[in-house]
Amino acid sequence: MSIPDSTTVLIVGAGPTGLAAALSLIHHGFHDFVVVDAVRYGENTSRAFVVHPATLEALDTIGCGDNIISHGIKVTRFEIGTRSGGLTSPNFAYLKRYTHHPYTVLIPQNMTEHILGMKLASFGVSVHRPLKVVGMKRNTENTQLTDVSFEDGRVVTAKYVIGADGARSVVRTIAGIGFTDPMSERSEQVTNLAQMILADVTFDPPAEDIPFSGTLSSDSFFLCAHLPFTFNEYLVANGHPNLSGQLYRIGCGVPLEDGEIPFSPSKEYLQNLIDRFGPHRLSSDSSVNPKYGSTRIKDVVWVTRFRNRSAIADTPFTRLGSIGSSQPGESEGGVILLIGDAAHIHSPAGGQGMNLGLRDAVFLGEALTKHIHATETKPLSEADAILRDFAAVRHARALGVIGLTKVLLSIMGSKSGEWMYWWLPISAATVRNWALWVAGKLSLTQRIMAWQLSGLGRR
Repeated sequence: MSIPDSTTVLIVGAGPTGLAAALSLIHHGFHDFVVVDAVRYGENTSRAFVVHPATLEALDTIGCGDNIISHGIKVTRFEIGTRSGGLTSPNFAYLKRYTHHPYTVLIPQNMTEHILGMKLASFGVSVHRPLKVVGMKRNTENTQLTDVSFEDGRVVTAKYVIGADGARSVVRTIAGIGFTDPMSERSEQVTNLAQMILADVTFDPPAEDIPFSGTLSSDSFFLCAHLPFTFNEYLVANGHPNLSGQLYRIGCGVPLEDGEIPFSPSKEYLQNLIDRFGPHRLSSDSSVNPKYGSTRIKDVVWVTRFRNRSAIADTPFTRLGSIGSSQPGESEGGVILLIGDAAHIHSPAGGQGMNLGLRDAVFLGEALTKHIHATETKPLSEADAILRDFAAVRHARALGVIGLTKVLLSIMGSKSGEWMYWWLPISAATVRNWALWVAGKLSLTQRIMAWQLSGLGRR
């Protein structure tokens, strides 16, 4: 299907956020939009694998919540402990008074994207790929329209451009919207989690008794989550070798003293991290894992590395050409909107990133359709108040999430060699572990921790 020369709404980016925005527009009765993506289907890589209660509620409104749940794994607890034992466990079951989804769902981001894409296809909507945006300028005949040019020379004219094109957003860059850390960037560079690695693996023998858990060690944090068998089926359907074993998503901070993480980490590299920072149950050393003798990585299906960083767009709503201009009429360029990673990024602590982006997208559908109808009867400045209000709310939500993830990163990345005070010979990591152990004995603190992670307080 060829891309049209013009549309009311152009959605740039067909990850979960862009697809959810399209589905939200359909839910609100609007169909004049086009979705494009810079890469071919299946070439996107992803890190997210958790869908929290507030996001499930948002997905329910666009008819996707049940599908996400049925293809994922419901979990009510996230076990936090040391290498040898448990400390605390945020319990999502405590949230049943506040949501129809008192649990979180484990499902890889590419499966979430596939489910949303199939839902969009059921409405007869196709994503145009690969189409990479390289320019945006005002339409010469109508300055409230934007001419979006692509690498292959094609141009699409749109009244609204939604940038859902990730952390390196071309839409954001061309629009001239700033993207900086709203707080201290140093906080993410001084912990043991400044650089991290994620991988999907199988174990030999299978580690079927390992829960969704985070392991606090002396110099890092290790994450382990079992993935649904529907993911095995998804991988096989998309050309991966047959995988019969249980897949696990593992993640680990790599101390800066270890040097830069290799571009393509080996199975041995990953096993070494587990043996140093993971739970004893997954160690390949039988002396610390006597019950199972030795547990080793069998297959590595996918691996990625990254450095933690936070940033937020100066605004998720502007009109093209309005930033940095004091000329009359400059406020009347085409609408530019940012959602998901194009609007905000942060560490993966707490599994908040994709969740916040999906909620951005679902709530944008309502705001945008209201704005479209308002422009038919109201002055532009009055209609734009709808998008300004949307932008203010989403900006505040993003600031809240960035603050939360910085706190979580600081707690998880406490260094064992750092004393609390010069006169108190006890490490910050030890105090952290004691505090979490005490918190684990109180249902109130478990409820508070689950509430913070759920997103219910910052929809």
